[in-house]
Amino acid sequence: MNNRFLINYIPGSTPIHKLNGTTKVLGFIAITVAIIATFDFRVMLAIFALCMLGVASMKPNWKPVAFMFGFLFVMNGIIGSLMVFLISPESGLTKTGMETIFWQTEGGKLYMSWELLWYAWAMFFKRVTSLSSAILFILSITPSELAAGLNSLKMPYKVCTIVSLAFRTIPDIARDFTDIKNSMQMRGVELEKASLPNKLKQYVMMLVPLLMSSFAKVENISNSMDLRSYGKCKGRTWYSEHPATKGDYIARGVIVLMFLWCAFYIIFFRNINAPAVDFWCPWVPKEISGYWF
Repeated sequence: MNNRFLINYIPGSTPIHKLNGTTKVLGFIAITVAIIATFDFRVMLAIFALCMLGVASMKPNWKPVAFMFGFLFVMNGIIGSLMVFLISPESGLTKTGMETIFWQTEGGKLYMSWELLWYAWAMFFKRVTSLSSAILFILSITPSELAAGLNSLKMPYKVCTIVSLAFRTIPDIARDFTDIKNSMQMRGVELEKASLPNKLKQYVMMLVPLLMSSFAKVENISNSMDLRSYGKCKGRTWYSEHPATKGDYIARGVIVLMFLWCAFYIIFFRNINAPAVDFWCPWVPKEISGYWF
């Protein structure tokens, strides 16, 4: 669990880790569909709480998790909200159905409303919820379990193997990059105190040996798979695949209920009885927003 890439290669011992790959993949799909289907902050808050409880139950290394959330806060929370304010300040009115302006420039071209702040916050929280579900999925599954789960959903096993190998080569590429960086520094190339243009130039120069070593490893893996007659059969088994347990059946029951809820929400609340606006706002009257709950 002390992996800085959040990728596990050895199954954990928590109840979520003990679920098989099929259950984990189905759960991630169900949560993703639920996040995409709604703009309601209350629903996203419930999904976020569920995902974070799942992450906490696996007792991960919180340092890389905190880094990912911090990076998202800067990119989406600050930069994304600033772009919304500069490009479309009218989003508060169009997305929530009401506008309460508390600041504007003399010409009125730029202004700020409480509804715009709520819209920016809701979009930011939607991205955070998506990230929390992705972190939960990545922490809970190994590359082999992911391949087995995708294959159980009728995805071609050759594609599943490519996905598994892609995740497995990430640490190798990172290790090669560190070795190349250390080698260049031992030869007198300054990277820590260099100016930004020079630093970028040196990092670009590292890509050539990094790509060459990566291609060499790809060739070795390809030759090894050919020697073992990979791809000659129509199907294959997975060493990480195991029969569904009681925990899997309980989790799949919850997943089925989530899929049913998504179908009901999309059909009824987004089509048959769709509200007047996309985003629920706590201080916008029901008569304006169209949300009756």
